[in-house]
Amino acid sequence: MKKNITLKKLKTYLWPKNLVKARMYLISSLTCLIIGRMFVLGGPIAFKYLIDHLEKNPALFPTAILVGFVAVRILAQTFNELRDYSFNIVAQRVFREISVGVFKHLHSLSLKFHLNRQTGGLTRIIERGTKSLESIGQFLMMTILPSLIETTFLSVLLWIWYSPWCSLIMIITMVTYVVFTITVSTMRLKIVKEMNTYDNTAQTRAIDSLLNFETVKYFANEEFEVKRFDNVQAIYEKTSRKLRGSLNFLNAGQAIIFSIGLGAMLAFAIKRASIGEITPGDIAALFAFTLQLVMPLFNLGFAYREIKQGFVNLGEMFELLDEESDIKDTPEAKPLIHKTGKLRFENVYFGYSPDRKILNNIDFEINPSETVAFVGSTGAGKSTLSRLLFRFYDPDQGRILIDDQDIKTITQASLREILGMVPQDTVLFNDTLGYNIAYGAPEATVEQIKEAAQSAELNNFIESLPEGFETKVGERGLKLSGGEKQRVAIARMLLKKPKIFIFDEATSALDSTTEKRIQESLQKISKNQTTIIIAHRLSTIVDADKIFVLDKGVIAESGTHSQLLHKNGLYAGLWNQQINEGLIAE
Repeated sequence: MKKNITLKKLKTYLWPKNLVKARMYLISSLTCLIIGRMFVLGGPIAFKYLIDHLEKNPALFPTAILVGFVAVRILAQTFNELRDYSFNIVAQRVFREISVGVFKHLHSLSLKFHLNRQTGGLTRIIERGTKSLESIGQFLMMTILPSLIETTFLSVLLWIWYSPWCSLIMIITMVTYVVFTITVSTMRLKIVKEMNTYDNTAQTRAIDSLLNFETVKYFANEEFEVKRFDNVQAIYEKTSRKLRGSLNFLNAGQAIIFSIGLGAMLAFAIKRASIGEITPGDIAALFAFTLQLVMPLFNLGFAYREIKQGFVNLGEMFELLDEESDIKDTPEAKPLIHKTGKLRFENVYFGYSPDRKILNNIDFEINPSETVAFVGSTGAGKSTLSRLLFRFYDPDQGRILIDDQDIKTITQASLREILGMVPQDTVLFNDTLGYNIAYGAPEATVEQIKEAAQSAELNNFIESLPEGFETKVGERGLKLSGGEKQRVAIARMLLKKPKIFIFDEATSALDSTTEKRIQESLQKISKNQTTIIIAHRLSTIVDADKIFVLDKGVIAESGTHSQLLHKNGLYAGLWNQQINEGLIAE
């Protein structure tokens, strides 16, 4: 059933309904294939007449036959090249279609999916799948179909020209060859699947280790990482040897089957030639015909193995395409109509898993243009609030509303368009500073990008760099300090000009002077906008209109800074603790 599904999906790519031009090129390629194979068979026929002519008239130069022999060879090659050219146009378009389709689909999946998948293994599945799609098409057009067409033509030719027995010998040889190849290759697939598993594991470990290069260095665990990687590679090496041995067995068996078949046909032909029923030229042509099938036959075995493995790889990739996001727009979803920026969490319950409950009956309202802060100990659920607001997850119970619109009933794109986020852990693209800032609004002008950088206190830093905005930030922004990355994140958020601001420990990596300047700039920019601040350092939220204190997934306290201090509860305890730790000046 799974293979049938893969074949059905493969057909939609190889015969795309919406790409008429691609289908025309595919038809052209098939036509050139058939004509080309006919001319290929013309070579041995011309060779037969050349041998017979030389035997009967050795003194007369066979100009016409020689010209015909050269002509059919040239025409055969010409149509083969036209076939390759036409099919390559289709193959590249299909490759592009599926690559873009997979990329688009992966971006449509939820955060939950991406947190549960390992990037290294995921990229290997996509890489193998897209390459397999291209190779399946190539093997079908360059090996399987040519061999089938040539075998069919040759069977008819042998039947008419030589004898039904000769044709029958060839058919039996081909069937035996194919059955042997399929049987052994199917046995080899189990080994290939094992190799894929170890290959995924090795790739994942390598990427994970390199992405965490600094952590490896901090703990001097280079040898530990190498050993972990080598353990997987050792198993892969052992499996690879087993696979190679099975290939040797397969090649030997194929050679034996073909040699016996060739010998039988030649023996039959020689016997007929000895009684004058056929000419020496016929024997030469028969030998040329059979030798002409040698390479396609050997390639047929290789092609079958590759196609079979290709279907395994495609199956894995199609499973990704079948993966459905648990966060989807409803068919009736409409764009969000932003009015004032009023926010409400209404009796919200949420857990990342049944045994990991995070939020319990969270109920609060944020009025338009208010600045509201959330504080609490690590794991209290502060950052989870922002993930729910962005609809990376849906609440288990309750509703989240923006301007009295349930965010489940609006499109995700329109929701995220009005939200601006500066996360605690800023990850940048491996590109330039300018690119990372402009990511907030890719259509922004150079002046707008510079203005955003200035508001985020980045100007002096950028001007000190030889390449300025064209400076590469490295993988995940590792060439920048934590404070520099946070300022880039602030700049790209400001460039987006959102309606609702969300700051998750947005200035935690900055020094006090820079933090104060940026906060003044942010307060000015977000003055008339709804603003949510998730904070650890309480000194940064003393001016908030309202502060919510989260404890074990519930709102334990709420009020202004002075009101909460007066209550002498959790907030007051955190305040005094930070004074003692020197995070707040008395």
